[in-house]
Amino acid sequence: MTVLVETRADLTLEAARRVAWEGEGVELGATALAAIARGRERLERIVEHDPDVTIYGVTTGPGQLARRTLTPEERERWAGMSPARIATSWGDPLPERVVRAIVLARLTNFVEGHSAVSPDIARRVAAMLDQGAMPMIPAKGQGGAGEILSLSHLFTDLAEAAQPAIKDVMCLVNGSPAATGLVTDAALVAEKRLDVAARIFALSFEAFNAPLDHLDPALGDNWNNPHDRWALGRLRELVGDGHGGARRPYQAPVSYRILPRMLGQARRAASLAAEVAAESLQAVTDNPVWAEGTGDDQPFGRFISNGGYHNPHAVLAMDALTAACANLCVLAERHGAKLLDGAVSLLPDQLVASDADDDTPRPYLGGLPMAQTGYEEEARLYAQATLLPGSESGGFGQNDVASPVFLAWSKQDRAGQCLDMALASLVPIALRALDVTDRPVPAPLAALEAVAREIVPDPTERPAFGPVVAALADALRGEIYPD
Repeated sequence: MTVLVETRADLTLEAARRVAWEGEGVELGATALAAIARGRERLERIVEHDPDVTIYGVTTGPGQLARRTLTPEERERWAGMSPARIATSWGDPLPERVVRAIVLARLTNFVEGHSAVSPDIARRVAAMLDQGAMPMIPAKGQGGAGEILSLSHLFTDLAEAAQPAIKDVMCLVNGSPAATGLVTDAALVAEKRLDVAARIFALSFEAFNAPLDHLDPALGDNWNNPHDRWALGRLRELVGDGHGGARRPYQAPVSYRILPRMLGQARRAASLAAEVAAESLQAVTDNPVWAEGTGDDQPFGRFISNGGYHNPHAVLAMDALTAACANLCVLAERHGAKLLDGAVSLLPDQLVASDADDDTPRPYLGGLPMAQTGYEEEARLYAQATLLPGSESGGFGQNDVASPVFLAWSKQDRAGQCLDMALASLVPIALRALDVTDRPVPAPLAALEAVAREIVPDPTERPAFGPVVAALADALRGEIYPD
């Protein structure tokens, strides 16, 4: 399968999922190729029409050399320079699915002619998505004012294999496709992770025998936002009408009563990430970027220097996901502890037995909330706001503010993994609560139960719980990530 791209409107979140997660290629359609050719022709005509025109990185040097006007001979020399020397970052590599999303996002500046890239370069970028393994982009060390460090890693081989003309290399390494690819990945992951979280929290809700009033649909109108309504409906759908027996006669602890609102917050964060990803996938962020002329002296348009290479909206959206993950880690730990505390849960204390006649040996579960506390606290560290860096970006004159988008992605990714572990730790406790009180798992949660029962040990066994929970978390991640 191939995603056909004619205009920016074709670069959607669904297209990104197909390309980044399912490995589909991209074909630049006839409309896109014609627009790319027109864009290239405009650049050439502008330079011919006004030899003294100032176009950043074309008739001037790039970066700290922007004040220097290049001669026609120097322009040609600069055009063919490899970006390899600025590929200075190193460290943990981004997952290949994220790199594929960045390559797809690189096409946005091209397809309607805004960047003035040469058609051959545009075709080569699209062809990267059909060529197997992607170049490695480090997730660390990305302290540049834009995304040149990361994009140089991505496009050096292409630039050296092609014959780039003026502005072509700038078209490859400027703009903010990395931010777009990162927030797109975060949005796609968040949607899957939210579904897993809802199912595990519903299992915990039923295990605690919490009153169904806490999920009453009437609360949706009271709380007055669509995300809380979704959470109420989803939890009630998963819990169903309960086991048919008596429910807890009075309200559950706060961690159960606020569960719909906290899941609603997480869904709002996921929705924000999806919204920012969708708009970023279609946003032209090149610097400089072509625009219509403002007078008769600009018959072929003009090129505007701008800050499109900096996407703070992606940072804000990913920070919201990080905070939501940290908050849900707290709830998972509280649920685990409260299920084990018989004085609070009204269940057998420590979930050891349902009555005096039950002498089935059951391993102690009290260490699991301790581990959850560790995941919770780690996630809280990641949940600090990602602000503009306080230091200059390398101290090179005009490059005085770095983009923190890679930091934001890394933090939400790690906080999400902490949540996976905290949720996986809750599952054995919730299942034990249902087992010792002889209650069934709600039917909508049967698939989750089946996965967990295969991994969680028999009650008579006494293995270390750490490897068991890790295996369960890995199984759950298989529902979240494509690889």
